[in-house]
Amino acid sequence: MSKKTILGLGIRNSIAIIGAGSWGTALACILAEKGLFISLWVHGRQTYQFIKEKRENVYYLPGINIPENVFPTDSLAEALNEQDYIIVVLPSHAFREILKRARPYLKQGCLIISATKGIENETLFTMSAVVKEVLGNFSYNYAVLSGPSFAKEVIKKMPTAITVASKDLKIAKMAQKILSTPYFRIYTHHDVFGVELGGALKNVMAIAAGVSDGLDLGHNARAALITRGLAEIMRLGKAMGTDTFTFSGLSGLGDLILSCTSPLSRNYTVGYRLGKGETLEKILSSMKMVAEGVKTTKAAYKLSLRYKIEMPVTKEVYAILYKNKQPYEALDTLLSRKLRTEFS
Repeated sequence: MSKKTILGLGIRNSIAIIGAGSWGTALACILAEKGLFISLWVHGRQTYQFIKEKRENVYYLPGINIPENVFPTDSLAEALNEQDYIIVVLPSHAFREILKRARPYLKQGCLIISATKGIENETLFTMSAVVKEVLGNFSYNYAVLSGPSFAKEVIKKMPTAITVASKDLKIAKMAQKILSTPYFRIYTHHDVFGVELGGALKNVMAIAAGVSDGLDLGHNARAALITRGLAEIMRLGKAMGTDTFTFSGLSGLGDLILSCTSPLSRNYTVGYRLGKGETLEKILSSMKMVAEGVKTTKAAYKLSLRYKIEMPVTKEVYAILYKNKQPYEALDTLLSRKLRTEFS
């Protein structure tokens, strides 16, 4: 692959994307259309073979032709060879292990952009903390990409706006230049942890909204859940030291609205099917892609206990997922809570 700079961006034209799910594949395609050469690491032999031979990710993004300047590989060593820019698009539960495997092949001073939305259950870390712990004193730059973005719409060039956050504004602007297209608009932000937290916790609320719709509770109920869910996210974020204003932005409210109102959201779909009476085991066994909110609910509930934060919606979603509480019982618990002021 050529290492010359292109597009007047002052960046090399080769990028590694680690993870070939729907979002990783979509990012690979839209960046390839800019003339970038994409080294796409694929987990799973069948997916790798289909992308390599058919130029299509039939499991995660069917019907989309993958450009010739996307080079699939199942070797982390090959994918990461001398790469300055790396986008990690992995399920949160796999992030640490894959990063450990990738570390020997990372280039000193590389830019790692995380597009993972989740919280590690065991440590309650967001991905920036996982990266810091795994890489230790290794020299790297870090940014997080998050916001309202369904892969199926982005790949069709439907207008989309999301956020890239880094503690270093120069790094955020560099990532912004790499990722932006005329239909894929990137805003910069400084609050890495807040952006990560918003992207993870909105999935819990998406499950709640799906349950509400599955129970046919109406638009009023869903609007209430979204609003009170945002209040919970802000309370926890404040306790954990984030800038609560972050949650009013694309990676907070924007992503929350999207995930809570569309069947394209895997987490909403899980909730909807729970509301219709299906078991969690049956739902998850039928899904090819990961619904991050299922695991994130456990982490969010643990964080609420650790920081002594009242998060009633989160608590009831946790009870439905992990305590076999029936959705209508969870609804009754929420509606029978003691009356209170809205902001306190």
